[in-house]
Amino acid sequence: MTDWLEGVVVMDEAPERQALLLVEDDPRLGPLIVEGLRDVYDVTLIADGAAGLQVGQDRLFDVMVIDRRLPGLDGIELVRRLRIAAVHVPILFLTALGAVRDKIDGLDVGANDYLVKPFDFDELRARLRALTRTFTSLGDPILIGQWQFYPAAGAIHSPYDGRISLTERETDLLKLFADNPERVFSRQQILTAVFSGGETLGTVDTYVHDLRRKVDRDIIDTVRKHGYRLGRP
Repeated sequence: MTDWLEGVVVMDEAPERQALLLVEDDPRLGPLIVEGLRDVYDVTLIADGAAGLQVGQDRLFDVMVIDRRLPGLDGIELVRRLRIAAVHVPILFLTALGAVRDKIDGLDVGANDYLVKPFDFDELRARLRALTRTFTSLGDPILIGQWQFYPAAGAIHSPYDGRISLTERETDLLKLFADNPERVFSRQQILTAVFSGGETLGTVDTYVHDLRRKVDRDIIDTVRKHGYRLGRP
């Protein structure tokens, strides 16, 4: 070993920080929360509910912390719309609204936890650890060219436009191709594998057309006289 290397301790790289979306409009509290969490999380602070919805749909986060009383779009409606858009990351409400009914409303709309202000930072951090530890992961994406496909979330992330939500059948269809990237499937094979029964062969063509229109024309290739296979967008 070279002399200058003797005694050198090689440190492991610091683990990558998890991405956290904080939607909080209080101009003093928001930055304080960012400061209190920045050693563990890469925090994006948004002060408006409508803007929070856009960012929450367009970008990938590991966890979200959302206030109830927000300008632009209140927290309840924000979470409701995120869940409708198939955003499945864990969400914690952090709010001054602490009545039992408030908590029930927050959890019923799709939040995973509820913490009332004023709060202790140690408790907030512990709850976030619990949420990110126990929440079902989206798993590693299936890469389709530069696109990131998350079947469990029913979403695909564009390198240009961010997150695109897929229906259950669109997800199943794309997963069939993604799991077998070199295989050509006939319309009958696709019909049997993806659809529950009662649909016609034309249903396959309709879903392929809709998926191409929503995602990218080249996401699925047409193999003349044979069927379809995964494309190269």
